[in-house]
Amino acid sequence: MITDEAELKQLIEELKKNEEFSVDLETTSTNPIDAHIVGIAITTAPHEGYYIPILNSLLDTPSLLSQDQVLEVLRPVLEDVSYQKVGQNIKYDLKVFKRHGADLKGISFDTMVASGLLHPASSSHGLNDLAFTHLNHKMIPIKDLIGTGSKRTTMDLVPLPQITEYACEDVDITLQLKNKFVSELATEGLTDIFRDIEIPLISVLADMELAGIQVDGNYLRQLSGEFQERLDQKMDQIYAEAGQEFNINSPKQLGQILFEELDLPKNLTRKTKTGYSTDIRVLQRLAPHHPLPELILEYRSFAKLKSTYTDALVGLINPDTRRIHTSFHQAGVRTGRLSSSDPNLQNIPVRTAEGREIRRAFVASDDDHTLIVADYSQIELRILAHLSGDDRLREAFEQDLDIHAQSASLIFGLPPEEIDDDMRRQAKTMNYGIVYGVGAFRLSNELQIDFGEAQQLIDNYFQTYAGVRDYFDRIVAKAQEQEYITTLLGRRCYVPEIQAADRNTQEFGKRVAINAPMQGTAAELIKLAMLEIHDYLTKNGKRTKLLLQVHDELVFETPKSEQEEVLIEIKRMMENACQIDVPIKVDIHAGANWLEAK
Repeated sequence: MITDEAELKQLIEELKKNEEFSVDLETTSTNPIDAHIVGIAITTAPHEGYYIPILNSLLDTPSLLSQDQVLEVLRPVLEDVSYQKVGQNIKYDLKVFKRHGADLKGISFDTMVASGLLHPASSSHGLNDLAFTHLNHKMIPIKDLIGTGSKRTTMDLVPLPQITEYACEDVDITLQLKNKFVSELATEGLTDIFRDIEIPLISVLADMELAGIQVDGNYLRQLSGEFQERLDQKMDQIYAEAGQEFNINSPKQLGQILFEELDLPKNLTRKTKTGYSTDIRVLQRLAPHHPLPELILEYRSFAKLKSTYTDALVGLINPDTRRIHTSFHQAGVRTGRLSSSDPNLQNIPVRTAEGREIRRAFVASDDDHTLIVADYSQIELRILAHLSGDDRLREAFEQDLDIHAQSASLIFGLPPEEIDDDMRRQAKTMNYGIVYGVGAFRLSNELQIDFGEAQQLIDNYFQTYAGVRDYFDRIVAKAQEQEYITTLLGRRCYVPEIQAADRNTQEFGKRVAINAPMQGTAAELIKLAMLEIHDYLTKNGKRTKLLLQVHDELVFETPKSEQEEVLIEIKRMMENACQIDVPIKVDIHAGANWLEAK
């Protein structure tokens, strides 16, 4: 434990003798936007550790170095790229350091990100799990320090000997894991992706999360009121159709009314422990038989919009910044896609007009700024054309044809001018469904057609795009042989389900194997674009900021004075981030809010 300037300077000399060190912050909050630094842990070698306490609120705590003193001495090393920094979820530490005036540069390794790359099918990438799984080491549980539930306290109230042991263990185990993962990444051929994409992306994501996006709370409250009015109207209509009042949110009561009172076909549902299933698929099947199921679906849709979005998002607006600060995660999705939480801004509804209205609440900071939305057009289908080599699919994209109308023309054997909206809709569903390995049962539900007709559509599709069929056969065979597939850049997506004894699990594994190369390659493509765009904006002193990534879409905020130039540059960089055999197309627009810019 380091408590005076002389010891701190000795630590600096120790750091300067080494090319890398592991670093970890202890703070008052898991939310980096309002966390205060409690202490800094550092180590240069396994089984060692230094802890610099900064904040401790216990009355018997001896005099400590101030935060300003510590950061002034550490800053030159923290900000020097020649010293490589290692961490576990180091993005968190980077954000807290930045908020306190120190920029953590030279990040070379993150054990959480490495684990996500090496073990993408796992959902356990926390330090405790990694230590136990890979080092057979059981770490000190955080609850031993700060408790749980109503008795939970904060790290500044933990006695110094306890927090020192805990913090030093964190950096020690992180460095041990790093040494193990380095060789595993090399063995699996993943070093380049890790070094060139995932590690530099950490700083990009940190800047995005710190920037946040401004949200109009008043508009969300207004929208919530409108949704409540619609809910009240739907409730009255539901009671009228049912002929009685009941608890709409009770599946048991709803099932009783649908299948006993109204005597709707029981072969369209299944029995559960509490009665009849009334999930979305059951209600969709029942909709042609009576108005009530459709009303229930509409009611549930508005209830979801209100509770999950308009009501919840208001409470997540930071009172100091007036912005929502989400967190992006590089580990946790086997294809390498980013995920988002606290809140999840990657699942803001887009399918209904009412759902899309929620995007209107995400606004530019003021009248001098706009939001820019840049969206890859049909990127997974374009990647499919590249990977499969199918001549017809490639030709459609090379000639910039309407891919869905073109597919409809080929599938139905009609000239393009005879393709109506319904045929195009079916072809569009087919195109995107095929990417996810859709079967006839699922397709029949989505298109509201019978099973035989759906199977005929799938057969016609694969006759039309024979190269796609052959590619899928090769991918499934490869996955069955090695239990993983690879993306264009070599990321491994493991598919253990494909060897399962259970047929349903095996079929799920096949669908994952089919989709993963496309989804994973699309994820790599947009990550490359994010890195290049962030570098361009930083090096050219632009005030434009990247705020959000929603899978195939990027959201920026830009001063109006920069808008014209950055629109051109963003589109150029996204379309040229990675070369494939068909043109990559990006749709890009600006507006006062997310909906207008979309």
